[in-house]
Amino acid sequence: MANAMNLPISAADGPAKDLPPQGARGALSWVGRNLFNSVPQTIMTLVVGWLLARFLWFVLNWAILDAVWYTTDPEVCRQAAGACWAVIVEKHRPILFGMYPHEEHWRLVLMIAIYLVTVVISLAPAFWNLRLLIPLWIFAVVAITILMFGGVFGLPFVPTSEWGGLPLTILLFTGTVLFGMPVAVFLALGRRSPLPIARGVSVMLVEGLRGVPLITILFVAVNIFPLFLPTGVEVNKLLRITVGIAIFFACYQAEVIRGGLQAIPRGQYEAAASLNMTYWQTTRRIILPQAIRICLPAITNHIIAAMKNTSFVIIIGLFDILTATTAVMQDPLWRRFYIEAYLFVALIYLGFGFALSRYARRVERWIASGRI
Repeated sequence: MANAMNLPISAADGPAKDLPPQGARGALSWVGRNLFNSVPQTIMTLVVGWLLARFLWFVLNWAILDAVWYTTDPEVCRQAAGACWAVIVEKHRPILFGMYPHEEHWRLVLMIAIYLVTVVISLAPAFWNLRLLIPLWIFAVVAITILMFGGVFGLPFVPTSEWGGLPLTILLFTGTVLFGMPVAVFLALGRRSPLPIARGVSVMLVEGLRGVPLITILFVAVNIFPLFLPTGVEVNKLLRITVGIAIFFACYQAEVIRGGLQAIPRGQYEAAASLNMTYWQTTRRIILPQAIRICLPAITNHIIAAMKNTSFVIIIGLFDILTATTAVMQDPLWRRFYIEAYLFVALIYLGFGFALSRYARRVERWIASGRI
């Protein structure tokens, strides 16, 4: 014991870990070891670096240095060597708002603002309380409905056939997630239910709809479903297609959640039973929260994919932001600048997906640290 106390700390605790020499640490050392470690590796690094530099210089020239940022004359863009971002300035209203009446676009701007504020508040852990979230979302839904439809408070009525652009994409995506997630949870629980009827119906729905393309489900919702309705009864096309996308989303999400449920140790169920908790108490308070935490990355992946599926709304003649861009670029004066228009839309999708994935990562860190 005395000898151990007289030894240096590293020697007393055991053999020191193998560390690289002092001069072999840092970024420059990493570059030397991984990029210039041998003659073939050095040649490959130089060639790839040269190609990458040429590509980045080309992108810089095309996108910024030689680009046309504003003009109302397409001929100016045709004579330029770079990108024509002026097409975004010229066509941003039909791209973002579709066929919605031009003089009512302020309603869509206000609708997007209300939606974003509601989502940001809902994602903050301090507001994760049903007593706060339910009134908040009721207010948001009522306000957005009034703004989109109109017909009250002196607002002109706008039918869903004239909706389009980013607001339509947002509404379809939100409806898909808000309706699809609860359905997915019940389908996942149904597949693990001891009740034969519940298990059979859940398996039939999940396996049957997962084996069918989304376009087929939407075709049935738009063209086949109305044939079973009584004469004179009509369900809005936008509602039908939203439900179709939501059910398709729920079937895939149910399999993800079922995987999380299967990962829960048996001891969790036994501990709940020892506390005399009912099935629904066990599921709601113990099992389901853990399952969601386990499969959160996969859930996020399907939620991001759900936004991309909103472009299928074209089959009922509505124009989401992607389809609206395609329609706008049919203008013969600006048609050749479609790359810039699609890049603009791609940045919107990228921004949404990146923000959602980063938020999911943050939630995972909160879970790991015990904050939630």
